Amino acid sequence: MPLNEEFSVFAFDPAELPRAADPDHAERTLERWLENVPEESSSLANGLAENRNVRALLAAISGNSPFLAQCLQRDAGFVCDLLRRGPSAVFPNVISAAIDGLGGNGDTEALMSGLRLAKRRAALTIACADIAEVWSVKKVMESLSDFADLSISLAIRHVLRGLAETGRIDLADAHEPERESGYVVLGLGKLGARELNYSSDVDLIVLYDPEIVRTDDSDGLSQHMVRATRDMVRILEERTADGYVHRTDLRLRPDPGTTPVAISTLAAETYYESVGQNWERMAMIRARPVAGDLALGERFLRHLRPFIWRKNLDFAAIEDIHSVKRQITAHRGGGEIAVNGHNIKLGRGGIREIEFFAQTQQLIWGGRNQALRGQQVCDVLEALAGQGRITAVTNEEMTEAYRFLRRLEHRLQMVDDNQTHELPKTDARVEKIAIFAGYDSLAEFREALLARLRSVECHYAELFEESADLGAEGSLVFTGNELHPDTLATLLDMGFSDAAKVFNVVRIWHHGRYRATRSERSRQLLTELMPRLLASFSETANPDHAFAKFDDFLGHLPAGVQFLSLLHANPGLLDLVARIMGDAPLLADWLSRNPRLLDHVLTEDFERPIDDLEALDRELIEALDQADHFEHVLDITRRWTNDHKFRVGVQILRGRIDGAAAGPVLSAIAESVLRANLPRVEAEFARLHGAVPGGGMAIIAYGKLGGRELMPESDLDLVFVYDHPDDVDASDGPKPLAPSVYFMRLAQRLTSAVTAPTGEGRLYDLDLRLRPSGNKGPVAVKCEGFMNYQRDSAWIWEHMALTRSRVIAGPAVLCAALEAGIREILTAPRDTGELLAAVTEMRARITTEHKGLSPWDIKHRRGGLVDVEFIAQYLQLKSAAASPDVLSPTTSVTIAKLESAGVLTSEIAADLTQALGLWQRVQSVIRLIGPERLEDDDPPPGQREALVQAGEAADFDTLKARMEEVAARVHEHFKLLIETPGREGN
Repeated sequence: MPLNEEFSVFAFDPAELPRAADPDHAERTLERWLENVPEESSSLANGLAENRNVRALLAAISGNSPFLAQCLQRDAGFVCDLLRRGPSAVFPNVISAAIDGLGGNGDTEALMSGLRLAKRRAALTIACADIAEVWSVKKVMESLSDFADLSISLAIRHVLRGLAETGRIDLADAHEPERESGYVVLGLGKLGARELNYSSDVDLIVLYDPEIVRTDDSDGLSQHMVRATRDMVRILEERTADGYVHRTDLRLRPDPGTTPVAISTLAAETYYESVGQNWERMAMIRARPVAGDLALGERFLRHLRPFIWRKNLDFAAIEDIHSVKRQITAHRGGGEIAVNGHNIKLGRGGIREIEFFAQTQQLIWGGRNQALRGQQVCDVLEALAGQGRITAVTNEEMTEAYRFLRRLEHRLQMVDDNQTHELPKTDARVEKIAIFAGYDSLAEFREALLARLRSVECHYAELFEESADLGAEGSLVFTGNELHPDTLATLLDMGFSDAAKVFNVVRIWHHGRYRATRSERSRQLLTELMPRLLASFSETANPDHAFAKFDDFLGHLPAGVQFLSLLHANPGLLDLVARIMGDAPLLADWLSRNPRLLDHVLTEDFERPIDDLEALDRELIEALDQADHFEHVLDITRRWTNDHKFRVGVQILRGRIDGAAAGPVLSAIAESVLRANLPRVEAEFARLHGAVPGGGMAIIAYGKLGGRELMPESDLDLVFVYDHPDDVDASDGPKPLAPSVYFMRLAQRLTSAVTAPTGEGRLYDLDLRLRPSGNKGPVAVKCEGFMNYQRDSAWIWEHMALTRSRVIAGPAVLCAALEAGIREILTAPRDTGELLAAVTEMRARITTEHKGLSPWDIKHRRGGLVDVEFIAQYLQLKSAAASPDVLSPTTSVTIAKLESAGVLTSEIAADLTQALGLWQRVQSVIRLIGPERLEDDDPPPGQREALVQAGEAADFDTLKARMEEVAARVHEHFKLLIETPGREGN
């Protein structure tokens, strides 16, 4: 095409050029370009600038891309050559100049600067060819990939020479350091397929073969290879004054969370053969050696062929890799696609769907048909059509859409050299992209883009028409190494605040790092379960917390297939697990430590409340009779106890039983443990120390256990009392002990048997401070000493505690003596004034130590459990001398007896009974969900529902109002019965 006589420019059709979205910027760039042209090229540049077509091309470039405008100005002389000779002639020169000028350069900074200059020139050349439409999309992508190959190769040459110069390795060929080096870089994704986009990251896997690398430092080889890889990455992606070459992504290597950036070929092969995932098979379809020891890379990929291409028709792969489709309900017949803000790579109808459309079918059919093993998308679509796997129309429409979207992708990235795939969110900015893409109007661009997106979406949906949706309300895609934007949106909509963490943890599951997820079947089950699993977590109090608890649980499982199959077959069990993980930290902790607890959930009687409490003793004793040794006794006891505590906890959580009704059951479980273990601990102890002739030890339960009001995670308040004939000086075993020492150590052994953690967990925490003299006294006290202390030295608060005591285990004679002695003490006449003063002072002291300011501090708040219990205990001590029948360790029974004896009016008794039931029911739920969840007085939905159910209220606000009302009434009764008379000295 002639210019003035002596000038010519490369051939292009100016009618195909886009107009400038910013003409003023284009004009300013032209002026600056001319200003920056070297003096020797100024005449040429001025002549070119006078050409109408050249000006149109420069405007199309600089009027739409600030990045390219800057490149034009920075390399004005090169632009002159580019405009005259054209991209097809100049690009090979860019490549050869880089090879000649940088291939042997040992100066890292010079190499980095030279590569960045070459990158800028390559970017300008390829952009010019693309915008002028003198190259096809295929040619553009391949040219971008060729330059990336070159850049990586030059960086690898440099780092290999550096290793050789420092003596870490020897080179087979100093002129070609990569040859037989044993170090290779595989390109994956778009680089592997030679379909790189304009500002693409390069997906790399770096491998080395210790059998090939020449080194005298085999122990340090891994470290040297990692350092070389990091140096290569720095050369390519570090931003300097000259820019950067390529952003690199090494996360497609095997298990990137645990492996170094360079791994041995053997380690990689072992990974793929053992826990490689289907999406990794798909990724490796496009793998290609791009730099380093290319022969090693080819051998590695040949070894990997059985992993990638399975001989049997792999229909199962579609169930796993294409969780993308199976977990998207919106696609099939979904609503409109919005252009503004749409991600043309990952969004609906985008590039990724075309790639998955092709690659999934490659995995299914490519094992037996080598014609389907291509790497470039359009070639694969053509092959699928040629093999009759898709129609000619589908091939034509998907291929045309792919080229359209890839060209648009390049335009988006050319604007600012950003790795972006999202259209702008405003009409004004989308219109600029439309202009850059060659459209006369925004409406015309929208129509063209939507036509392609809808076409792709339609074909993609048809491919998976027979695949059942898994119940996800949106996309849940966990393949690959990047968080899908639709998945991010879905997780946020579900209530997960840290979607990236969820994504990364799920990837850890699929990498088989847990024993439970090492088998391919377990990972397939996880894929199937994922939408329902996450949906169940989203209904809990804190989805992130529930997910983290489940992750901890999964990490403790010895195997996964059985458990995951159980969840798959029982959706209700999945919901229960999610609710436990999210709403009941106590149960979640139990379950995480003892996953086998779930074995009992599906038994017929799991949901049925335990009503035959006497049968518990027989049941545990029968289980313990199977023990071979004492350690086995401890484990069996823990399994049995945790199974039953878990069962009751779940029943409370699900409202099958309330806290008031659970108290006797939990208490009976604890009593069974103590009664069954006491004789076994005694027998074990007797092997060395024998027995104390005529002696024995009893257990007195206090507090909630004494009152049969135990709650989840309650301590056991116990006192150990022993007795023996006065004339017995020692036990009769091989190592005899004095009786006092004997029973003290026996009590310590029993305490250890109950509290010590084993592989099966722990049983209970014990509180032994209610024994005479508290922590300063002996662990076990003789019966006579116990009674003398209670008669002569005990404080009134200790007698208050004694009202809730029960003798639950020990020799019958000793138990009877203790029961009689306790009754005698509790029915002794008392000075009412002294009693009132002591009770009032005690309550005031508790108030000082425990403010009870939170309405959820059920125990200490005014009008709460302490006030109800204090009223019952005070009135028992006051009235028992005249009316012994008022005595009972169970608070609700005591209140009823006090009413029958005329000590309490019916109105007050009714109020106290109502309050006691409410507090027990609500507190039992709080024990499960954790009081810290109630600090802001606004628990999440699942916990709020459990509290409302426990409080027998219509809603949460009604529950809180009712609690205030009940507490106020109890406090008034406390003041009437105790506080006011106590202050008045009556």
